[in-house]
Amino acid sequence: MPSYVVRCGVMKTLHVMQAKQDFIRGNRVIARTARGMEQGEVLCEATPETIAKMSETASGTIQRLLSPQDLTEVQHMEQNSTLNFANCRRIIGELDLDMDLIDVEMVFGGERMVIYYVSEARIDFRDLVKRLATEFQTRVEMKQIGVRDEAKLLADYGDCGKPVCCNTHLSQMPPVTMRMAKLQKPSLDPNKISGRCGRLKCCLRYEYDHYDEIQRELPPIGSDILTAEGRGYVLNQEILAEQLLVEMEDRRRILVAATDVLTVLKRGSGERRSRGGSKSEPATQPTTTPTTTQSTTKPTAESTDDGKRNENRDVDLSRKSRPETDLNDLEVAGNEDSSSQEDMS
Repeated sequence: MPSYVVRCGVMKTLHVMQAKQDFIRGNRVIARTARGMEQGEVLCEATPETIAKMSETASGTIQRLLSPQDLTEVQHMEQNSTLNFANCRRIIGELDLDMDLIDVEMVFGGERMVIYYVSEARIDFRDLVKRLATEFQTRVEMKQIGVRDEAKLLADYGDCGKPVCCNTHLSQMPPVTMRMAKLQKPSLDPNKISGRCGRLKCCLRYEYDHYDEIQRELPPIGSDILTAEGRGYVLNQEILAEQLLVEMEDRRRILVAATDVLTVLKRGSGERRSRGGSKSEPATQPTTTPTTTQSTTKPTAESTDDGKRNENRDVDLSRKSRPETDLNDLEVAGNEDSSSQEDMS
């Protein structure tokens, strides 16, 4: 019995389904899944190699090809989808629920209605489910989704001019980190590296492994290398071109191909450093020490008396300005330490 990979539903879930007859890619079929009868599209034959590349798959069986009667029913459901969405939004507004309705999917045959929504808080849906079940006379399933899945349902085209990846061929959306964007060195403007969902574009992950592999083979930034033109210092890496921006000993900056590097004299840490090899640190202001100047004039009798009075006055002031520590101050400090320990505990 042949097996095929079939894509079903608005979320484009992949299923490995058994069939009693042969199908080809692109055939529209009626299949039975865990949600009931659904329409789907045959993608390919489910060979062991294909199944090994799929992380999560659902099961099901292909019932038949999509007949003209089935196509008429599908078109009728698509025409009613706008009305169903409006009725769901009206009921949600009447119940004053803090949620954003994204999409309403009616499974083939009307066996089930799936409500896709976005909400930041936990919501009690018991009254809503009762109202919807009474309104549409079918089983209602509530499914909360994230912003990426929201874009998968609503977005059409990306900045590249093609349909968004999440709505065409991506069955899973792995996380994308900022390191992937920095390594490929595109514009770090959030408006240019963010997709329709407001998150980093999924396509930043496509070539990341290739960039990472090339970067591991290149001398890191800060390395001292030896080339045919002499000794140089690596300032930057051009990963995709497999070239290095090198500062030579005569202060010339040239691009050197990775294949032209004869040897690496000293590997850098990947951080920009000064020519001497130490990290560039902010200049610190020098500390100044007060200097005393002595008068070269001989003191007179009046000046001697005035000097004694000033000397006594300086001694009194120094006694007054000296901080006195007593038990009260130590007790206050001890109370502050104990209170901070209580806060930490």
